[in-house]
Amino acid sequence: MTMRNQPTARQVRLGSELRKLRETAGKPAKEVAGLLGSSSAHMSQIEAGSSGISEERLRRLAAHCACTDEELIEALVGMATDRTRGWWEEYRGVLPPVNLDLAETEHHATFLREVAITYVPGLFQTPDYARALFAYMRPELPESELIPRVEHRMRRRTVIGDDNPTPYEAVVHEFALRIRVADRHVSRTQLLAVLEQIEHAHITMRVIPTDQDGFGGAGASMMYLGGPVPQLDTGLREGATGTAFIDAEPHLKTLRTLFRKVEKATLDPAASRDFVHRLSKEL
Repeated sequence: MTMRNQPTARQVRLGSELRKLRETAGKPAKEVAGLLGSSSAHMSQIEAGSSGISEERLRRLAAHCACTDEELIEALVGMATDRTRGWWEEYRGVLPPVNLDLAETEHHATFLREVAITYVPGLFQTPDYARALFAYMRPELPESELIPRVEHRMRRRTVIGDDNPTPYEAVVHEFALRIRVADRHVSRTQLLAVLEQIEHAHITMRVIPTDQDGFGGAGASMMYLGGPVPQLDTGLREGATGTAFIDAEPHLKTLRTLFRKVEKATLDPAASRDFVHRLSKEL
């Protein structure tokens, strides 16, 4: 197979999962490579995501590593054979690869959970809100680079708005709803857009009021994306050095625990809807 110069996060994840299978079984790379009729160097490329693997070879590898989890094997085969070229590919070379990786991971997710403390979640954002946010965070961006960022963020919303939407749970702090990234009009329009979104049965939003006791999670912002099987769940956290995709089980467990802890400090969905409605009336 052709070498990939810049594998996607999904391709890297497949490679890391195959490496886990091999290492869990205690098989050296050279042995598995020989079984597949390949070389150790090519095995390294597969496990790095820079080279693909056929369904037949993947199943042979899983059998050799004594993996009996059929659901996991089928999910890995699905990743290896998927040839989807989604809408995000239009932005390759235009936006940073992480933007495309996020859209692709969201597209394949079975559910989405998000905690937003500082800003309204991206999947809820209006064009004016997103534009103001990008312009503030990256003031050096020319119009030619700002426009595709806003477009990309709007197109991400299809994952919760198309004919087969992905279930989405959002926990949003009052601060994120109140802060004006632009002006009063943009903020009120944004709140009304949130109210419209949460009317859909597959979307749940809970608000953390600023006067709520027992919330110490100011740094809790994160996204959790469900995989076809739990072993393939993905976490996402943004920091000063960029966006990090998380797949190690101990770290995923930490994110699941964090979501449950934060959720305990929220209003229920009905009270959250009323809360956002009151905020919109204040503007």
